[in-house]
Amino acid sequence: MTTDYSQYAKLSPFELKDELIKLASGKANRMMLNAGRGNPNFLATLPRRAFFRLGLFATAEAELSFSYMPNGIGGLPKIAGIEGRFERFCADNRDQDGVVFLARAISYVRDQIGLPASDVLHELVEGILGCNYPVPPRMLRYSEKIVREYIVKEMVGGALPTRSIDLFAVEGGTAAMAYVFHTLQANGLVQKGDKVAIGKPVFTPYIEIPELEEFGLQEVSLDADPHAGWQYPDAELDKLRDPAVKIFFLVNPSNPPSVKMDDRSLERIAAIVAERPDLMILTDDVYGTFADDFRSVFAICPRNTILVYSFSKYFGATGWRLGVIATGKDNVMDAALKAQPQAERDRLTRRYQSIIPDVGKLAFIDRLVADSRVVALNHTAGLSTPQQVQMVLFALFALMDEADGYKAELKKLIRRREKALYRELGMAAQSDPNEVAYYTLLDLEEIARQMHGEDFAAYVLKVASAGDMLFKIADETGIVLLPGKGFGTREPAGRVSLANLNEYEYAEIGRALRRMADDLFASYQAGKTHDGGA
Repeated sequence: MTTDYSQYAKLSPFELKDELIKLASGKANRMMLNAGRGNPNFLATLPRRAFFRLGLFATAEAELSFSYMPNGIGGLPKIAGIEGRFERFCADNRDQDGVVFLARAISYVRDQIGLPASDVLHELVEGILGCNYPVPPRMLRYSEKIVREYIVKEMVGGALPTRSIDLFAVEGGTAAMAYVFHTLQANGLVQKGDKVAIGKPVFTPYIEIPELEEFGLQEVSLDADPHAGWQYPDAELDKLRDPAVKIFFLVNPSNPPSVKMDDRSLERIAAIVAERPDLMILTDDVYGTFADDFRSVFAICPRNTILVYSFSKYFGATGWRLGVIATGKDNVMDAALKAQPQAERDRLTRRYQSIIPDVGKLAFIDRLVADSRVVALNHTAGLSTPQQVQMVLFALFALMDEADGYKAELKKLIRRREKALYRELGMAAQSDPNEVAYYTLLDLEEIARQMHGEDFAAYVLKVASAGDMLFKIADETGIVLLPGKGFGTREPAGRVSLANLNEYEYAEIGRALRRMADDLFASYQAGKTHDGGA
C-alpha cells in the first residue's frame, strides 16, 4: 500500500525528522545515517578540563571556609588570599592541562583585559559552586566583561568598543529567541498585524513563531538568490525601506545554505538603516565563528540590532545551553520605548513597577531579564552560575588562541566532510569565500541538471513536487535529510548537516544519493523509450 505523506506537509522540519528516522531505520542490515540535525560530533575539550579542575579548587575553597565542620560541609568561599591559594594549586597541579589553562586564563584577564585577578577568581569560584543567586541577574559582573571581549572579537571583528555593549546570558539561542519575541510583543514594539521581514532560507522557528496566534505578524520574505551565492539581491533588501516593516529577522551565516552575508549586502543594509533609523534587526549569528573574517550586522548597525549568539555549535556544547543576547547601550528599542504614547507607558509602568520605581529608565535588555521570569520573579532571574563559568572558559579559550588553531581545525574538519559528500555524489564541492559549510543544501533540480541536463531536471522536479522525495530517500537509502522547503527555500532541496557524522559516512551518503539518482535516470530513460514506442 502506498503511504500518503501529505499528512506530514505542515510539520516543522524538526518534527518531520522523527518520521524520517523511523522510515530510515526500519530495515535490517542497513546503517541509518541521520544528517538531519546540526548537533556537532566535535567539542572543545580544554575549557571543559579547566571547568572540572576549577571545580576541585572551588570545593577546596568552600571546605576551607568551614574547616572545623565534619561530614562534607563547606562554607561560602572567601576572597582574602584567594589568588595566592590559586597559584599554589596551579603549582601543585602543573602537569594537568586544565590547570595550566586556568593559570594562563587568570593571567590573561589581569594583564590583557585589565580585570582584578582576585575578584575574577572569586566570581568564578562562587559561580562554579552555584552557591549564590546570579547577581546581577542579567549576567555576572566579570563574566559579562570577559564574554563581551569574545563577542566583539568574533562577531564584530573588533570594530566596536566593548563598553558600548550589554549582554544577557541565556539558556542557548532557543531561549534567546523566546525571550526576544516575548519582550518585543509585551512592550508593544511589535503588535499583531505588523510587518516583519524574514531573510530566507532561515532557521524554521523564525518563520513559525511570527505566525502563531499570539503574535499574528505579517511576514515579508526577503529571498536569497541561490544563483548568486545565496546573497540577497538589492531588490529584496530594499523591501526593508517599507516603513510598515517594523523588524528584520535573519540568520547570518544562513541556515541551511550556510553562507555569510557579503560586504555588499551589509553596506546595503547600513544604507537602508541610515534612511530608516527606526528599523529593528534581530540577527542570529550562531555560525559566525565558522566563517572567515566574519562581520555581523551588529557590527555595522549596533544601534538597531539585537544580536543572538549561542556557544552550542562552535564548542560542541548543545547540552550546556549557553548563549547571549547583545544590544548596544544606545539602541532604537530604548528610544522607541521612550517615544511611546502616555497610555502605553502607563501600561508598562503597571507591568514593571514592582522591580523599579521609574519604569521609564528600565532598558529593553533589562525588560528581557524581567520578562524571562514573568516579571514577578525577576529577583531570581539569570542563567545558572556554573553555566556562566563554562561560558567564560569557552570565551577565554577562544580569546587566548591568537592563531585561531581550534577554529582552523574545525573548518578543515567540516570542509573535508563536504568534499567527501560531493565527491561521491559526482559533483564539485561548493567554492565560495562566503561559505561556512556547517550545512549544505542539496538542490535536487540543480543536481539533476548537472548530471543529465534540463529534461532530466524537469523530470526530477516533477517527481519531487509530489512531496515525498525525502521519504523515498529515507526508505531506499536509510539517509535522513531535512526538507529545504521548511526553511523557506523555493526549490526542492534537502539540508545536510556536515557537523554530526564522520567523513566516511558523508562519503556513503554521497554514494547512496548517486545510486538513487542513477535509478531515477534509468526510470526517466525507460519512460522516454515507452513514450517513443507509443
